[in-house]
Amino acid sequence: MKLGDISRTLAASCENSDDFDELVVSNNDVVLRNIAEDLRNRLPIEAMFTSEHQAVQKIHQHPLPMIHVDAFLYDDDVVDSLCEEGKMSRSYCTECGSYKTASLEFISHSFSLMELKFLYHHVLPDLTGKVVVDVGSRLGAVLFAGYLYSSASQLYGVEMNADFCQLQEIMITKYEFIDRVKVVHADICTQPSLLQKADVVVMNNVFEYFLDRQEQARAWEFIACNVRKRGSLLVTVPSLEESLSKLQTDVQLSQWVEEVQLNYDVYMEKDVDREALEQIHLYKIL
Repeated sequence: MKLGDISRTLAASCENSDDFDELVVSNNDVVLRNIAEDLRNRLPIEAMFTSEHQAVQKIHQHPLPMIHVDAFLYDDDVVDSLCEEGKMSRSYCTECGSYKTASLEFISHSFSLMELKFLYHHVLPDLTGKVVVDVGSRLGAVLFAGYLYSSASQLYGVEMNADFCQLQEIMITKYEFIDRVKVVHADICTQPSLLQKADVVVMNNVFEYFLDRQEQARAWEFIACNVRKRGSLLVTVPSLEESLSKLQTDVQLSQWVEEVQLNYDVYMEKDVDREALEQIHLYKIL
């Protein structure tokens, strides 16, 4: 059933607009979970391709054992199930053969469903008629959620890895997102015009694991030179200050952006990962 058909069916079963809105939001969650399941079936459990040489190497070189668990594909319930099945672990042995264990550090290059809803429902304003650019779109989670949770006129994903571009294209076609979502297979540093017209730019753990420090510095300087539309918005994980602190760049944050304070307490549920939400930062271009 197509998305439009689902919405009409829901509308027919609702007595008022509030009920309809609630059901549409719920249905959008289901669509995103279906996409995540589709992608899980097409990817290895670590959700990384061998073509990501530098990212794989950096994870292995981390001072503490680290595992890549894509937050869009694997929520806590799925991770728990995989741990029970012996396909994944939350801990590692500090002395081989002993009972001394420590928690593994998890890293994700995608937003979870909760983080995506926080982004589109509580971080960003009404996006009607706006252009969103996701730098390093990877699996396309930001694009798919933007299609379902916002009225953005166009959502562009810029991704260097051809394998991930192909996966995104498959999902875009299957779920009929093609009217508003487009994936560009390119280095973001070749896309100045796209950045210049963007109303919102999203950057989630975008450079650290995929570029060396000199390349990171070059990429950030390119971003700072081209994301200049006054009043446009920049969403980053982690903060700009943290991303730039280890690099030698000419980026002057105080002359480029102003951080917008976010309310991280909008979700009152007990299982909300407050720490994950606090990694999301919003900036307005000056």
